[in-house]
Amino acid sequence: MISRRAFVARLTGGLFAGPLAVEAQQPGKVPRIGVLGTNPPGASNSFPAFRKALQELGYVEGQNVRLEYRWPESGREGYPALAAQLVQNRVDVILTISSAPALAAKRATDTLPIVFCTLGDDPVRLGLVASLARPGGNATGTVVLSQELEAKRLELLKEAVPGLSRAAAMWKANNPAHPRTLQDLQEAGRHLSVRVIPVEWTGPGDIEKVFQLARREQAGGVLALPSPDTWRAREEIARVALKHRLPAVGSEPGFAAVGNLVQYGPDLPESCRRAAGYVDRILKGAKPGDLPVEQPTKFDLLINLKTAKALGLTIPPSLLARADQVIE
Repeated sequence: MISRRAFVARLTGGLFAGPLAVEAQQPGKVPRIGVLGTNPPGASNSFPAFRKALQELGYVEGQNVRLEYRWPESGREGYPALAAQLVQNRVDVILTISSAPALAAKRATDTLPIVFCTLGDDPVRLGLVASLARPGGNATGTVVLSQELEAKRLELLKEAVPGLSRAAAMWKANNPAHPRTLQDLQEAGRHLSVRVIPVEWTGPGDIEKVFQLARREQAGGVLALPSPDTWRAREEIARVALKHRLPAVGSEPGFAAVGNLVQYGPDLPESCRRAAGYVDRILKGAKPGDLPVEQPTKFDLLINLKTAKALGLTIPPSLLARADQVIE
């Protein structure tokens, strides 16, 4: 039997000891980052930049941070289930790479922080944030507004191909950004007096059909709308484009280096690199809704002069002078 004074002391100590114990454990907690992407980590062209930036911020995987990777084995049908897994596992923040994973994560949770990178559509239009300056809610990150960039790529194609009046656009119906991007591209075509012909594709096996249709439609070139699938198929696109003697324009890293005519766009790995800063701030207590969405400020133009010569094209000196890199 204990005295009333001892009982009160023990009770009071218990009331305060619980929170203090939790507080003491918090610094030792290893945060977990859920990564929802389109490819396995080793096959991505953007994720390594994110991981390296994390290391530069002092995070060592397996020591003071854990990463849980999720990607679909086939198609985008798996994103909702994979996002739900990360939410159920109670990771501290979800990094999404590309538009479809971002939408899946947003539908899976409205409380767990989400950081998106290489987003190819307006996050306001997609319903991810309230505005770029003040996202609100639980999502923020870096975005590439491809609608404006596609109009610029069409301008570049017209400069490279004298008398261009028709162009084919490779697009994918299961890419959430593409339907609207295609509309914006067709609108830009009307201003440039170029008819944009949409050609849907689902995978590498369709690329030959895409260029055959472009030829039948008398297109003077092909615009490959940005997507992880376009990046994976960039070498096949270059091979088939050269076979059909049609210039191809795209934005993916390495697009021009593998033999396509023009590459114009931002540094996508840099977009994910900057996303690491968001994750760091969120893990340190910042709210996603208070962190403005960032857009790239630098865009690179690459021209493959060797491909131009093979296609019988003479690139205007004014266009070559603007190129950040000319591949010969």
